[in-house]
Amino acid sequence: MISISVTALVFGVVFLAELPDKTALAGLVLGTRYRASYVFVGVAAAFAVHVVLAVAAGSVLTLLPQQLVHALTGVLFLGGAAMLLMKKDDGDEQVKAPKDQSFWRVSGAGFMLILVAEFGDLTQIMTANMAARYDDPLSVGLGAVLALWAVAGLGIVGGKALMKRVPLVLITKIAAMLMLALGVWSLYEAIA
Repeated sequence: MISISVTALVFGVVFLAELPDKTALAGLVLGTRYRASYVFVGVAAAFAVHVVLAVAAGSVLTLLPQQLVHALTGVLFLGGAAMLLMKKDDGDEQVKAPKDQSFWRVSGAGFMLILVAEFGDLTQIMTANMAARYDDPLSVGLGAVLALWAVAGLGIVGGKALMKRVPLVLITKIAAMLMLALGVWSLYEAIA
């Protein structure tokens, strides 16, 4: 059974953390050069693979004692918040373009780009962390994959317009504050 509250929480945290990420910019670049639907298929498939790996890793952590899991997830959330707050802007992401515009070439380029760029990324670690925290792999996985797909869609279709209206610094700070709150709450539960 899917928990709407866990799914919504995971969606919000992952969505905000992924918006300022380099892969959203890479999706934007690919989306401006190639057919958006082809790019999205490849990017969405790569994000699905990453979420499955993250949820599996987080589910393994649930085998540990609950207080240890709360302490570990609290520290990881605080570390993620610190990473977001100290993150420097890398500028535009450079993407190697496939030579032809066929479905398999374009979606394959999107898949490989995200598969490589997102491996061990903050949002993948956060997803594993939340899978351990909530012991609800289906809800966490659904929230994370929907958030990543939403960011990819925004990046591919309307990233430039969004970035003109909402400052990237504000999005990053909101994501960091959410992670900070989750980290403090997890550490409190580990002590209590």
